Amino acid sequence: MIVPMNKVTVVVMDKEKETSLEKLRELGVLHLEQKPVQSEALSRLIEKKARTEAALGLIKSLGTPGKKKNIPAAPGLFAEGEDRVEAVLALGEGKKNLQEQLSSLTRDRIRLEKWGDFDPGDFAYLAEKGIVLVPYELSPQDYEKHREDAAFIVLGREKTLVRVLAVGGEIAGEAPLTFPDLSLSAIDKRRGEIQGEVAKIDQRIAACLSELPEITAEYTRLLERIEFETARAGMDVLQEDQSGGEDFHGRTVSWITGYMPQDRIGILKRGAAENGWAFLADEPGPDDPVPTLLKNNKFVNLLRPLTDFLEVVPGYNEVDISLWFLLFFVIFFGMIFGDAGYGALLLLGGIGGSIVTAKKGVPVGFKFLCLLGFSNFIWGVLTCSWFGIEIKYLPEGLKNISLPLISNVTSNASDYGKKIVQQNLMIFCFSLALLQLSIGHIIAIFRNRSLKALGELGSIAMLGGMYFIILSLIASNEARQIPLYPLAVYAFAGGFLLNFIFVNYDGSIGRSALESLKNIIPVILGIANVFSDIMSYIRLWAVGLAGAAIADTVDKMAGPLLGHFLFFVLGVILLVFGHGLNIILNVLSVLVHGVRLNTLEFSGHAGVSWAGFAYRPFSKHTIR
Repeated sequence: MIVPMNKVTVVVMDKEKETSLEKLRELGVLHLEQKPVQSEALSRLIEKKARTEAALGLIKSLGTPGKKKNIPAAPGLFAEGEDRVEAVLALGEGKKNLQEQLSSLTRDRIRLEKWGDFDPGDFAYLAEKGIVLVPYELSPQDYEKHREDAAFIVLGREKTLVRVLAVGGEIAGEAPLTFPDLSLSAIDKRRGEIQGEVAKIDQRIAACLSELPEITAEYTRLLERIEFETARAGMDVLQEDQSGGEDFHGRTVSWITGYMPQDRIGILKRGAAENGWAFLADEPGPDDPVPTLLKNNKFVNLLRPLTDFLEVVPGYNEVDISLWFLLFFVIFFGMIFGDAGYGALLLLGGIGGSIVTAKKGVPVGFKFLCLLGFSNFIWGVLTCSWFGIEIKYLPEGLKNISLPLISNVTSNASDYGKKIVQQNLMIFCFSLALLQLSIGHIIAIFRNRSLKALGELGSIAMLGGMYFIILSLIASNEARQIPLYPLAVYAFAGGFLLNFIFVNYDGSIGRSALESLKNIIPVILGIANVFSDIMSYIRLWAVGLAGAAIADTVDKMAGPLLGHFLFFVLGVILLVFGHGLNIILNVLSVLVHGVRLNTLEFSGHAGVSWAGFAYRPFSKHTIR
């Protein structure tokens, strides 16, 4: 459920606005309206934040913050009163300069190594003695062209070039080589020195891990100060000469605008009474950027880890579909993973995590993992899928508890059985599509308490008609003969007509039909969208099939190794790695396909665009 919000304006005396902001932050109920603001203080804070982030990244790149036993001691690392962030950044800048020198020396070495170890200054010394030698790298053709006109000392030949010294001066039309100032041995010595200096800097930066808690705390304080300064700079000011004649007794007031849940308005009332503020609370306007706060029961809140990770929030004026999102996502998860063995592992992981954290309060993530693991386990039991093991090696008890309509036992019995199972799974996917997308339009019907609801009924009829048309065309050739096929066409046509007339209804049937006529191309393309949306659910079967194929391949690769004592350990490693990789791929598949069906196909039919942003009140506790 989306919590109703009020738009609130808090008015305070300008001279007290910073104190008032502190008090308002302590209340922690007002989500501030975002405004483009600028101030010198804010610019400095943002710059400091960027430098602190860079320092934290530099430290973490050279250590493991979570393992305190690996943190070296850092006595005397920072001078008294020295800025830790600037000191770390100075170390990083010094390292960067040394690495640039090292890269330059490495390039010089590559240029020199084929010429051998010599002092490039010797060329100038020999020239002073009257011996002019000019180094060249020539192609074999250029070498042959110039060898009659110039004297050469050939130092080396390769397939594509000749390395020579021209005696007496430069060769006309050819660019001589330029060498670095250092010899090959001097370059290697300097490279070693720089590498040693870089290693020392790395040690000093890694030693800063002991300072990580303090720097992280400073970063959090910076975020709080940035939020506070943004709020302060965004406050509007009303002076006496701007008041249109109202008497403020020479005083100046400031105000700030935000949004808060209607059921928390009492908190602001008490704060206003205690601090001498005035405030105005009213319904938000249709164009106001209102944040979204969801309030659901404990079961629906299991979805929070996923939506928080994806950072998806319905718009304030949209509808909360969290319950249906959760129910169908759980089903999609089980079908995509599709293996009882994997489900058992996930279920055990969720249960284990719940037991370990029981005293402090079980995180929602572990509860969600238990639910997903249970769904995966049930689907794997019904399809008789256990770590991709071939059916002939499974106990009879596991085969007997599977569901013959979709079981691998049936699929492996004969080619006809395999065809039947595939047909049933496709029909199940299409049936899920019909059910979920129809629920989306039913939700829209309850939101549109007008004749526009007839347009949603038309969409449901189109879905039902297209469902049976798809079954007749794709799922089963025999379905072409079922009596419902002509009715499906009629239902689709009737639904299209209803949708065409009423989908844009705003009080006039004529205007609604005319609007649809103006947008005839998108309306016609909507027919293809109905087909593609239902077809999109076939991915649940296809992706699950791919995961099962990977599991089967891993088992077949490891199977021969397990039969030999010497290779047994290698076989176990292969099984663990292969199935672990498959689980990771399945998780990615769920995030791509399972989430897509909910946030794109289903949400599109329910009228949810996920264009909202979360309610985050002005409070220290919301700083991330």
